[in-house]
Amino acid sequence: MLIEVFGPGCMKCNASADCAREFLTARGLEGEVVKVTDLETMTARGVFRTPAVFIDGEKVLEGRKLREKDLAAWFENRA
Repeated sequence: MLIEVFGPGCMKCNASADCAREFLTARGLEGEVVKVTDLETMTARGVFRTPAVFIDGEKVLEGRKLREKDLAAWFENRA
């Protein structure tokens, strides 16, 4: 699983990446969390507000800090 956090490196972006890592660890899930800070990449992927979070290429959040319940809901909808 690949979780990408898009943003310039602000506190909300960093907190979102930390939340994703903690979520994976707490549930014993395998995955990688990658921070994307390149503006051209963000624009090409359709990110207009940060932070934005993609899971396996699907945009799941944009414009606010990621919360554990956001990730839990995404996994629940995939089950």
